[in-house]
Amino acid sequence: MSSIITFPNADGHLLAAKLEMPADNDPHAFAIFAHCFTCSKNLNAVTHISRALTQTGMAVLRFDFTGLGESEGDFSNTNFSTNIQDLEAAASFLANNYSAPKLLIGHSLGGAAVLIASTRIESVEAVVTIGAPADPEHVQGLIESEVETINTEGEARVSLGGRGFTIKKQFLDDIRDANHDHQIEKIRKPLLILHSPTDQTVGIENAAKIYQLAHHPKSFISLDKADHLLSRKEDSLYVGSVISTWVERYILPRTPTPLSTDLQVVTRTQKGYTTEVMAGQHSLTADEPESVGGLDLGPTPYDLLAASLGACTGMTLRMYANRKEWPLEEILVHVKHQKIYDEDCQNCDDSAKKIDHLERVVEIKGDLTSEQRQRLLEIADKCPVHKTLHASAKVTTSIKELV
Repeated sequence: MSSIITFPNADGHLLAAKLEMPADNDPHAFAIFAHCFTCSKNLNAVTHISRALTQTGMAVLRFDFTGLGESEGDFSNTNFSTNIQDLEAAASFLANNYSAPKLLIGHSLGGAAVLIASTRIESVEAVVTIGAPADPEHVQGLIESEVETINTEGEARVSLGGRGFTIKKQFLDDIRDANHDHQIEKIRKPLLILHSPTDQTVGIENAAKIYQLAHHPKSFISLDKADHLLSRKEDSLYVGSVISTWVERYILPRTPTPLSTDLQVVTRTQKGYTTEVMAGQHSLTADEPESVGGLDLGPTPYDLLAASLGACTGMTLRMYANRKEWPLEEILVHVKHQKIYDEDCQNCDDSAKKIDHLERVVEIKGDLTSEQRQRLLEIADKCPVHKTLHASAKVTTSIKELV
């Protein structure tokens, strides 16, 4: 569940932001994500990492720095200190409207900014950097060919991450004066450093320096084979999973009321569509796709229905083959659910009447005869869930007050 918001920076410019909330819209803590300044809040990697945190009950605010993306202001008139001030403005916005942030996450130069900001924002309890330079002056190395022009003429147009930026001398002067080593040494909060040894933009030696300067508790995770922007989906999903697990050691999640029932299955749906499911001692999540307002955090109810038929079919065939001692090695059951117009009702008055259609394809592996395969096809129709669906089960419902 996300919302587009704006908040003012120190100069009154409105910064564009997206606030990602957990499914129940009741986060136990808030985080701020600061991306690299050649990126935007809408970068897929940022989205994946934020989604992983919201699944654990945290809310994540990600925004475009001054003059970048959809935020107001002139980037050419900003400097590294402006990024830090933007982070402080984001923290103030959360504190005034929701709850003060407890976690700061920074990617690339955003990581260098959160290291300093974490010492200024008192509510922060944990810090994460991803591919961050140990010193913001690292940016100067990325524009080495234009540094002389900037120093002599006051500014130059440079290309970073495939995008054009005007960099002024005040920006370079600011990062040179940042005294970043001293700032890192001042951090007295848990720190997680994630960095790829194959990062061609910010070398792995930067992670080593940050780790050496920082105080415990500190942790390092190598993002093997990942690039600087975490372009591969599996890399950003991994980063999100690691951060979500690590941060629970320092920012304890709210313990939800456990689900229990005197019946067979219980579900819990709160403000969104995301639904907790408890079947016996087994838990899972159901949801709706984003196209209809869900968060796509789990299978839909009809997906679960189709899965029930598939699982029951496979178990029934396995049980039968075992009893017959047939060499059936593996069973795959493919199921598709859809609503189709009832062929017997094509000409009836109610043209909207549909029936549910479940298409089932069974793949089997094993040294079986054609007669055995035909028999398994017949047995598939005898699985209990298949029979239940054909029998048009009766459902009775009663209402209880939730206390």
